[in-house]
Amino acid sequence: MSNNQPTAIYLKDYQVPPFTIKSVDLVFDLNQDNAEVTATLKIKRHPLSTDKTTTLILNGEQLDLLELKINQNSILEQTDLYKESKENLTLYQLPDSFELTTQVRIYPHLNTALEGLYRSAAMFCTQCEAEGFRKITYFLDRPDVMATFCCEIRADKTQYPILLSNGNPQKAGDLSNNRHFAIWQDPIPKPCYLFALVAGDLEKISAEYSTHPSNKKVTLNIYVEAENIKKCDYALTSLINAMRWDEQQYGREYDLDLYNIVAVNDFNMGAMENKGLNIFNSKYVLTSPETATDKEYQGVEGVIAHEYFHNWTGNRITCRDWFQLSLKEGLTVYRDQCFSADMGSKEVKRIEDVRMLRSHQFIEDAGAMAHPVRPASYIEINNFYTLTIYEKGAEVVRMQAQLLGAENYRKATDLYFQRHDGQAVTTDDFVQCMADISGQDFTQFKHWYDYAGTPLVNVTSHYNKETQEYSLTFIQNDNPAFLIPIAMGLLDNKGHSFLEKDLVLTEKESTFVFKDITTEPTPSLLRGFSAPINLIYPYSNQQLLTLMAFDSDGFNRWNAGQQLLQQQILAAVEALAKGEKINFDSTLVDAYQNAFKLSETNPALLAEMMSLPSESYLAEQMTLIDIENIHQAREALLIHLASQLKTTLLTIYRELNNATSFDVSATAIAKRRLKNICLAWLMRLQDPAIESFCLQQYQAQQNMTDVLSTLQLINNFSLTKRQVILDDFYQRWSSDPLVLDKWFSVQAQNQAPNCLDEIKKLLNNPHFSIKNPNKVRSLIGAFANSNPLNFHRADGSGYVFLGEQIQQLDEINPQISARLMRIFANWRKFDSARQEKIKSVLEKVLNNQKISKDLYEITKQCLK
Repeated sequence: MSNNQPTAIYLKDYQVPPFTIKSVDLVFDLNQDNAEVTATLKIKRHPLSTDKTTTLILNGEQLDLLELKINQNSILEQTDLYKESKENLTLYQLPDSFELTTQVRIYPHLNTALEGLYRSAAMFCTQCEAEGFRKITYFLDRPDVMATFCCEIRADKTQYPILLSNGNPQKAGDLSNNRHFAIWQDPIPKPCYLFALVAGDLEKISAEYSTHPSNKKVTLNIYVEAENIKKCDYALTSLINAMRWDEQQYGREYDLDLYNIVAVNDFNMGAMENKGLNIFNSKYVLTSPETATDKEYQGVEGVIAHEYFHNWTGNRITCRDWFQLSLKEGLTVYRDQCFSADMGSKEVKRIEDVRMLRSHQFIEDAGAMAHPVRPASYIEINNFYTLTIYEKGAEVVRMQAQLLGAENYRKATDLYFQRHDGQAVTTDDFVQCMADISGQDFTQFKHWYDYAGTPLVNVTSHYNKETQEYSLTFIQNDNPAFLIPIAMGLLDNKGHSFLEKDLVLTEKESTFVFKDITTEPTPSLLRGFSAPINLIYPYSNQQLLTLMAFDSDGFNRWNAGQQLLQQQILAAVEALAKGEKINFDSTLVDAYQNAFKLSETNPALLAEMMSLPSESYLAEQMTLIDIENIHQAREALLIHLASQLKTTLLTIYRELNNATSFDVSATAIAKRRLKNICLAWLMRLQDPAIESFCLQQYQAQQNMTDVLSTLQLINNFSLTKRQVILDDFYQRWSSDPLVLDKWFSVQAQNQAPNCLDEIKKLLNNPHFSIKNPNKVRSLIGAFANSNPLNFHRADGSGYVFLGEQIQQLDEINPQISARLMRIFANWRKFDSARQEKIKSVLEKVLNNQKISKDLYEITKQCLK
């Protein structure tokens, strides 16, 4: 590792800049092998700055400076007035107010990091969050500098007939040499990370939306490449639903005349909320029954909504600095979660969100990558687009909404929009609005923003039969004590819920006494997962069975079943490690037999209850991870349940496998999910008749959900037909990049011992490109994240493979290499032999002289 190590940036050091930028005029001349960018900035001394310096440092990377003017006078030859460096342009002897003009040349076709202005196939597009704008032109690249933008784009008319930027179109026309131009004006001040530009040969679908209550007409456009134009209808419908929902739930209307979305194939993230011109990973726009699964339909709906909701929670009100990232992301995730819950099943959406939180964010909170929702420092801001910022940040907003209640929460958000519209603010500003409306003191609540880790709460109960009093004592195991909302209920011995209450913990130890309790109850604790904590209560198996069968809270019915399953699997892991025979509790079969009654009334909840904890999640519940025995124990339980429940599973499968048409209603999605889970259980039995059902479902090609479900099963359980079916799928979909991502991902998760050899061959497939983030995630990422049995093979070959891919990627796209490195974060939970192999990989990566800041920070954290 070079001695020139990256340095950290600290929240405590925040200061307003000495100057600020009021307006920006940009002119882009786009060419095949370069782009020239002329920027004219009106700059003034910042009214809140006490720094009277006459020097200004602008951010800029990978820019060839062609011209530099102050108040229209060139200073390019006056080297005493400025200085260029690898990352900055420093200007000297500046007046309090001036106009700066720069002209730079950049090379989008060489930009594999996909930050700033780059090419995706034949299209120009941008990604400026968090610090990509500095790769376009010299600027104060920080979110608290908000300016109005005018952008003129010039390009070849044949190759790039569509020219788009933020805001509203002002003028367009022809130039000489078959070139043309378009001018866009965004009248609402914004930080530069929200700037966007797209130039390409695109088609669009459009709709008109009338806002409520203003009845303002807004044109909605979704731009895609011509071959994808028929896959945009669902995205457009989702956008309209999101606009209507935001008006109803938050009173927020859209503010421009035009809302554009563009789908691109090369994108580091899911999507970007650029003001008026959202740029999306095509994965979150394109759907059709033949090519997209139900989960992908739901993903499109959620991400479309998320980026639209950012218009107010992120764009109109933005972050003062990047330490406040959860101000916009946590709040907007909470908003999109509520929207998706209203569009589908509330209890299932909550289960899905908590499963994600526990399986990934809790792990992040417990390991080397732990950081607060509002971090105190960072080296590379791209590394803080984490589940803690997004998912835990959403839980922190959810708790505030619960503490205030629906009416006061709406008043508090109304106050937030009124008080801070057009500003760059902090999480403290948001919380203050909650406090001002409710009259509550939120000082203790702010611990959720400032401390890393998942709070641990132990609970004990006591029942006094003589006094008919029942008490619950909650003990917080962490310092300091958090403010924790606990939604709870009590069930009698017949499973009837007879008491529901919202408790609030504020002390290290809190006891609550309930009177007139005539029989010892079963407590239903943390209903709806009312706080992101680890809550430990010594439930008996019978209590868990009662909750699983009768609790009126759907989340806790699911959660009780998950606890039972986890106990059974981990006990089997222990038995296998000792060389003992596995014995599963017979009551679990009875519990599922009872749960199957939900197949008609609530198939969505039943499907969730049949989804066993993942191997990766189970691994994190162990002090020392036992990869092989976790896999064997989990499969043994599935075989046990499937063999005991075969008749019922077959009945449900046959009843649900009769749909003649496709729709994406919540009911239809639930039935398909339940049907395919039943088939997945049954396939463990290696019954030729059931394998025949699986093949028939694949061959019917009714919809991608059913096809992919069977492809995954054939990949792991039907070895004789495996290659034939994989080849068939490839031939059908070789021209569709998003569908081929599924083909790569299925093979990456194959549990056969030769999986890694096959993956290495797939790296040379003509449809795989290490420069495309979706392809990397679908093959390399799926192997490392979703195939623990093969990734963690004792010989360390999986670790070496991932390390090699990370190093290759780091030279291409540091954001993606750093995200893959996170997979090693929990390496100290493995046996000593595996630890040594992983540590060797980490040290090799860290010692690379050319390591990026992104990868350096994550690797260094892993090795702490």
